[in-house]
Amino acid sequence: MNQPQNPPPFNDHVNRRKFIAQLGTLAGSVALLSGPLTGNAASIIKPVESFTVGQIIDLFMKQVPGAPFPNTVDTLKSGNRDTVVTGIVTTMFATIGVIEKAISLGANFIIAHEPTFYNHADETAWLANDDVYQYKKQLLDKHNIAVWRNHDTIHSIKPDGVGIGLLKQLDWVSYYRPETGNLLTLPPTSLSALVDTLKKKLSIEKVRYIGNTAQSCQKVLLLPGAAGGRRQISEIMAKKPDVVICGEISEWETAEYVRDAQAKGDKLSLIVLGHIASEEPGSEFMIGWLKQNVPDVKATHVHPGNSLQFM
Repeated sequence: MNQPQNPPPFNDHVNRRKFIAQLGTLAGSVALLSGPLTGNAASIIKPVESFTVGQIIDLFMKQVPGAPFPNTVDTLKSGNRDTVVTGIVTTMFATIGVIEKAISLGANFIIAHEPTFYNHADETAWLANDDVYQYKKQLLDKHNIAVWRNHDTIHSIKPDGVGIGLLKQLDWVSYYRPETGNLLTLPPTSLSALVDTLKKKLSIEKVRYIGNTAQSCQKVLLLPGAAGGRRQISEIMAKKPDVVICGEISEWETAEYVRDAQAKGDKLSLIVLGHIASEEPGSEFMIGWLKQNVPDVKATHVHPGNSLQFM
């Protein structure tokens, strides 16, 4: 399964840029051969291209028809569009630790998948007098760091950029079929072995689950992130998987449905990875996109780590 293709306007722009650079290189070479040796090699070195925050955001949004969407959460949380980018960090959450890492890398643009200020819409009026919010905001302002949330857009790429990142990390890309989407057919494996694979591939210490560890699992419904109980249950009803692998749940919704389904006699299991573990691979997807589309800008993936620990 391939990554989304670049839009033709950008490809044309790139080709023109390469052609002009090649002409400049040729002219410089002729001058060096026909005139006295000056030692100035700069004339034959391709200049590094710079981008603003807004240009990179717009370039990514061109991958998705209809973007930017109305009422989207994919907005700047700090900084401004006209800032010239010195480096990019991709991450799940722009935590204070991630911001400090960006500063040490000389990066002034963070592309985060989830909120920066503790609520879906990143509303901050209710946090105005809070010391934690002020500390974080002042740190971003002091170092002129732009933070852009890329949530709705990356999920709207076909196939979903977060989903494809997760499949790549699990080495499950070959099991993906566009006609079945997030319902994968794997070689039969026990629930226990499947859990071990997920923990190893995603570097997860522990997972929560419901099911018989000896159950054979072949039809896997993959729902990273926080799809919500109604969607999770609706997809279980429609697709009849052996196991659901999700990011997080409301414990009073999906978990109780699966428990009752098992009591009824259904062969249905549930594995809860955690939100970060299930969607962080989308930030790895972004690194690949950035290296392909803006190769002159240094981009680094910084994992925020898990906010919760196990005892």
